[in-house]
Amino acid sequence: MKRAFLYLLGRLGYDLVKCPGRISLNGVLANAKRNGLTPKSILDIGAGRGEFTRQALNHFPDAGILMVEPLVEFAPALSALATGRPKVRLANLVASDRAGTVRLNVHPDLFGSSILLEREETDVNGVPRAVEAETLDTLVHRHAMAPPYLLKIDVQGAEGKVLAGAQRVLAETELVILEASLLHFFADGPLIGAILAQMEMAGFALYDLFGLTHRPLDGALAQADLVFARTKGILRRRHTYATPEQRQALTRRLRRT
Repeated sequence: MKRAFLYLLGRLGYDLVKCPGRISLNGVLANAKRNGLTPKSILDIGAGRGEFTRQALNHFPDAGILMVEPLVEFAPALSALATGRPKVRLANLVASDRAGTVRLNVHPDLFGSSILLEREETDVNGVPRAVEAETLDTLVHRHAMAPPYLLKIDVQGAEGKVLAGAQRVLAETELVILEASLLHFFADGPLIGAILAQMEMAGFALYDLFGLTHRPLDGALAQADLVFARTKGILRRRHTYATPEQRQALTRRLRRT
Protein backbone atom coordinates (compact mmCIF):
# COMPACT_ATOMS: atom_id res chain seq x y z
CA MET A 1 0.00 0.00 0.00
CA LYS A 2 2.77 2.43 0.91
CA ARG A 3 4.68 1.60 -2.28
CA ALA A 4 1.62 2.52 -4.36
CA PHE A 5 1.28 5.81 -2.48
CA LEU A 6 4.93 6.74 -3.04
CA TYR A 7 4.74 5.83 -6.72
CA LEU A 8 1.57 7.91 -7.18
CA LEU A 9 3.22 10.92 -5.54
CA GLY A 10 6.10 10.63 -7.98
CA ARG A 11 3.78 10.45 -10.99
CA LEU A 12 2.00 13.59 -9.77
CA GLY A 13 5.29 15.44 -9.48
CA TYR A 14 5.53 15.40 -5.69
CA ASP A 15 8.17 14.08 -3.34
CA LEU A 16 8.19 13.40 0.38
CA VAL A 17 10.23 15.61 2.66
CA LYS A 18 12.90 13.60 4.45
CA CYS A 19 11.74 12.62 7.91
CA PRO A 20 13.87 13.81 10.81
CA GLY A 21 15.63 11.41 13.12
CA ARG A 22 14.70 7.77 13.00
CA ILE A 23 11.14 7.82 11.61
CA SER A 24 12.25 6.84 8.12
CA LEU A 25 13.86 3.80 6.50
CA ASN A 26 16.97 5.83 5.81
CA GLY A 27 17.22 6.79 9.48
CA VAL A 28 16.76 3.19 10.63
CA LEU A 29 19.46 1.87 8.29
CA ALA A 30 21.87 4.66 9.20
CA ASN A 31 21.42 4.03 12.92
CA ALA A 32 21.82 0.25 12.54
CA LYS A 33 25.03 0.74 10.56
CA ARG A 34 26.33 3.23 13.12
CA ASN A 35 25.80 0.61 15.82
CA GLY A 36 27.72 -2.12 14.05
CA LEU A 37 25.37 -3.76 11.52
CA THR A 38 27.44 -5.09 8.61
CA PRO A 39 25.38 -7.55 6.55
CA LYS A 40 27.11 -9.56 3.89
CA SER A 41 23.79 -10.12 2.11
CA ILE A 42 20.55 -8.15 1.92
CA LEU A 43 17.33 -9.99 1.05
CA ASP A 44 14.66 -7.74 -0.47
CA ILE A 45 11.43 -9.76 -0.47
CA GLY A 46 8.68 -7.99 -2.37
CA ALA A 47 11.13 -5.74 -4.16
CA GLY A 48 8.61 -3.79 -6.25
CA ARG A 49 10.56 -1.31 -8.34
CA GLY A 50 13.63 -1.61 -6.11
CA GLU A 51 13.04 1.29 -3.73
CA PHE A 52 14.40 -0.56 -0.69
CA THR A 53 17.38 -1.99 -2.56
CA ARG A 54 18.43 1.49 -3.68
CA GLN A 55 18.42 2.82 -0.13
CA ALA A 56 20.17 -0.28 1.22
CA LEU A 57 22.94 0.12 -1.36
CA ASN A 58 23.57 3.64 -0.09
CA HIS A 59 24.36 2.28 3.37
CA PHE A 60 25.85 -1.12 2.53
CA PRO A 61 27.41 -0.80 -0.95
CA ASP A 62 29.56 -3.93 -0.56
CA ALA A 63 26.73 -6.29 0.40
CA GLY A 64 25.24 -8.82 -1.98
CA ILE A 65 21.55 -8.28 -2.66
CA LEU A 66 18.83 -10.72 -3.68
CA MET A 67 15.63 -9.06 -4.91
CA VAL A 68 12.58 -11.35 -4.92
CA GLU A 69 9.61 -10.04 -6.91
CA PRO A 70 6.96 -12.11 -8.76
CA LEU A 71 5.45 -9.35 -10.91
CA VAL A 72 6.92 -9.37 -14.41
CA GLU A 73 5.72 -5.78 -14.75
CA PHE A 74 8.47 -4.74 -12.33
CA ALA A 75 11.20 -6.85 -13.96
CA PRO A 76 12.53 -4.11 -16.31
CA ALA A 77 13.10 -1.67 -13.43
CA LEU A 78 14.75 -4.34 -11.29
CA SER A 79 16.90 -5.62 -14.14
CA ALA A 80 18.07 -2.07 -14.81
CA LEU A 81 18.95 -1.71 -11.12
CA ALA A 82 21.00 -4.91 -11.26
CA THR A 83 22.82 -3.92 -14.46
CA GLY A 84 26.47 -3.19 -13.73
CA ARG A 85 26.10 -4.51 -10.18
CA PRO A 86 27.22 -8.16 -10.19
CA LYS A 87 26.32 -8.56 -6.51
CA VAL A 88 22.67 -7.62 -7.11
CA ARG A 89 20.52 -10.55 -8.23
CA LEU A 90 16.85 -10.98 -9.12
CA ALA A 91 14.44 -13.88 -8.61
CA ASN A 92 11.08 -13.48 -10.37
CA LEU A 93 8.88 -15.55 -8.07
CA VAL A 94 7.03 -15.59 -4.74
CA ALA A 95 8.81 -16.33 -1.47
CA SER A 96 6.47 -18.41 0.68
CA ASP A 97 6.28 -21.28 3.16
CA ARG A 98 6.53 -24.00 0.50
CA ALA A 99 7.55 -24.57 -3.10
CA GLY A 100 5.01 -24.94 -5.89
CA THR A 101 2.57 -22.81 -7.85
CA VAL A 102 0.46 -20.19 -6.09
CA ARG A 103 -2.23 -17.72 -7.12
CA LEU A 104 -1.06 -14.12 -7.09
CA ASN A 105 -3.90 -11.60 -7.08
CA VAL A 106 -2.56 -8.86 -9.34
CA HIS A 107 -4.08 -5.58 -8.20
CA PRO A 108 -4.86 -2.75 -10.64
CA ASP A 109 -2.16 -0.62 -8.97
CA LEU A 110 0.29 -3.58 -9.05
CA PHE A 111 1.88 -2.56 -5.73
CA GLY A 112 -0.83 -4.10 -3.56
CA SER A 113 -0.71 -7.49 -5.29
CA SER A 114 -0.81 -10.41 -2.88
CA ILE A 115 -1.27 -14.16 -2.65
CA LEU A 116 -4.02 -13.31 -0.14
CA LEU A 117 -7.39 -11.75 -0.90
CA GLU A 118 -8.10 -8.27 0.42
CA ARG A 119 -11.35 -7.69 2.35
CA GLU A 120 -12.83 -4.94 0.22
CA GLU A 121 -15.93 -4.87 -1.98
CA THR A 122 -14.19 -3.35 -4.99
CA ASP A 123 -12.07 -4.61 -7.86
CA VAL A 124 -8.96 -4.23 -5.68
CA ASN A 125 -8.05 -7.94 -5.89
CA GLY A 126 -7.65 -7.62 -9.63
CA VAL A 127 -6.82 -10.62 -11.79
CA PRO A 128 -5.48 -13.95 -10.47
CA ARG A 129 -2.19 -15.15 -11.96
CA ALA A 130 -0.36 -18.44 -11.43
CA VAL A 131 3.24 -17.85 -10.32
CA GLU A 132 6.09 -19.99 -9.04
CA ALA A 133 6.75 -20.05 -5.29
CA GLU A 134 9.82 -21.11 -3.35
CA THR A 135 10.98 -20.89 0.25
CA LEU A 136 13.48 -18.22 1.16
CA ASP A 137 15.78 -20.86 2.61
CA THR A 138 15.97 -22.53 -0.81
CA LEU A 139 16.41 -19.24 -2.69
CA VAL A 140 19.26 -18.10 -0.46
CA HIS A 141 21.03 -21.45 -0.91
CA ARG A 142 20.44 -21.40 -4.68
CA HIS A 143 21.92 -17.93 -5.08
CA ALA A 144 24.76 -18.58 -2.59
CA MET A 145 23.93 -15.55 -0.45
CA ALA A 146 26.39 -15.36 2.44
CA PRO A 147 25.39 -14.51 6.03
CA PRO A 148 24.88 -12.47 8.10
CA TYR A 149 21.68 -11.21 6.52
CA LEU A 150 19.53 -8.11 6.55
CA LEU A 151 16.01 -9.23 5.65
CA LYS A 152 13.23 -6.96 4.40
CA ILE A 153 9.72 -8.32 3.74
CA ASP A 154 6.87 -6.37 2.13
CA VAL A 155 4.42 -8.88 0.67
CA GLN A 156 0.98 -7.48 1.47
CA GLY A 157 -0.21 -9.66 4.32
CA ALA A 158 1.81 -12.80 3.54
CA GLU A 159 4.79 -11.92 5.75
CA GLY A 160 4.08 -14.88 8.04
CA LYS A 161 4.40 -17.31 5.14
CA VAL A 162 7.76 -15.87 4.14
CA LEU A 163 9.03 -16.21 7.71
CA ALA A 164 7.79 -19.80 7.92
CA GLY A 165 9.93 -20.68 4.91
CA ALA A 166 13.02 -18.91 6.21
CA GLN A 167 14.03 -20.80 9.35
CA ARG A 168 17.66 -21.29 8.33
CA VAL A 169 17.92 -17.74 7.04
CA LEU A 170 16.50 -16.28 10.25
CA ALA A 171 19.10 -18.16 12.29
CA GLU A 172 21.80 -16.11 10.53
CA THR A 173 19.96 -12.77 10.27
CA GLU A 174 20.77 -9.70 12.38
CA LEU A 175 17.98 -7.33 11.29
CA VAL A 176 14.48 -7.89 9.88
CA ILE A 177 12.26 -5.15 8.46
CA LEU A 178 8.69 -6.07 7.64
CA GLU A 179 5.28 -4.52 7.18
CA ALA A 180 2.55 -5.47 9.66
CA SER A 181 -1.17 -4.67 9.72
CA LEU A 182 -3.32 -3.66 12.68
CA LEU A 183 -6.56 -4.65 10.96
CA HIS A 184 -7.67 -7.67 8.94
CA PHE A 185 -7.20 -6.15 5.48
CA PHE A 186 -6.23 -9.53 4.04
CA ALA A 187 -8.11 -12.78 4.57
CA ASP A 188 -5.94 -15.12 6.66
CA GLY A 189 -3.28 -12.42 7.01
CA PRO A 190 -1.63 -12.14 10.46
CA LEU A 191 -2.08 -9.04 12.59
CA ILE A 192 0.78 -7.25 14.29
CA GLY A 193 0.43 -9.30 17.49
CA ALA A 194 0.91 -12.58 15.65
CA ILE A 195 3.97 -11.19 13.85
CA LEU A 196 5.48 -10.07 17.16
CA ALA A 197 4.94 -13.54 18.64
CA GLN A 198 6.36 -15.27 15.55
CA MET A 199 9.47 -13.11 15.61
CA GLU A 200 9.97 -13.66 19.34
CA MET A 201 9.84 -17.41 18.77
CA ALA A 202 12.50 -16.97 16.07
CA GLY A 203 14.81 -15.16 18.49
CA PHE A 204 14.11 -11.52 17.62
CA ALA A 205 12.92 -8.48 19.58
CA LEU A 206 11.27 -5.30 18.33
CA TYR A 207 14.03 -2.76 17.76
CA ASP A 208 12.45 0.15 15.92
CA LEU A 209 9.48 1.17 13.78
CA PHE A 210 8.63 3.69 11.08
CA GLY A 211 6.28 4.17 8.13
CA LEU A 212 3.01 4.49 10.01
CA THR A 213 0.07 4.41 7.59
CA HIS A 214 -3.50 5.46 8.40
CA ARG A 215 -6.44 4.18 6.38
CA PRO A 216 -8.60 6.74 4.53
CA LEU A 217 -11.82 5.11 5.77
CA ASP A 218 -11.61 6.60 9.27
CA GLY A 219 -8.04 7.67 9.89
CA ALA A 220 -7.25 4.61 12.01
CA LEU A 221 -3.67 3.39 12.18
CA ALA A 222 -3.53 0.66 9.56
CA GLN A 223 0.03 -0.52 9.03
CA ALA A 224 3.57 0.02 10.27
CA ASP A 225 7.04 -1.06 9.26
CA LEU A 226 8.51 -3.04 12.16
CA VAL A 227 12.24 -3.46 12.69
CA PHE A 228 13.46 -6.52 14.60
CA ALA A 229 16.96 -7.17 15.91
CA ARG A 230 18.32 -10.53 16.99
CA THR A 231 17.66 -10.83 20.72
CA LYS A 232 21.29 -11.67 21.48
CA GLY A 233 22.72 -9.90 18.45
CA ILE A 234 25.05 -6.99 17.92
CA LEU A 235 22.31 -4.34 18.04
CA ARG A 236 21.09 -5.46 21.49
CA ARG A 237 24.42 -6.08 23.18
CA ARG A 238 23.89 -3.12 25.55
CA HIS A 239 20.84 -2.58 27.75
CA THR A 240 21.73 0.63 29.59
CA TYR A 241 19.78 3.76 28.70
CA ALA A 242 22.71 6.16 28.34
CA THR A 243 26.39 6.71 29.02
CA PRO A 244 27.27 8.54 32.26
CA GLU A 245 27.96 11.69 30.23
CA GLN A 246 24.66 11.45 28.37
CA ARG A 247 22.79 10.88 31.63
CA GLN A 248 24.35 13.96 33.18
CA ALA A 249 23.42 16.06 30.15
CA LEU A 250 19.86 14.72 30.25
CA THR A 251 19.58 15.52 33.96
CA ARG A 252 20.78 19.08 33.37
CA ARG A 253 18.20 19.61 30.61
CA LEU A 254 15.37 18.23 32.72
CA ARG A 255 16.29 20.36 35.71
CA ARG A 256 16.18 23.48 33.53
CA THR A 257 12.57 22.82 32.46
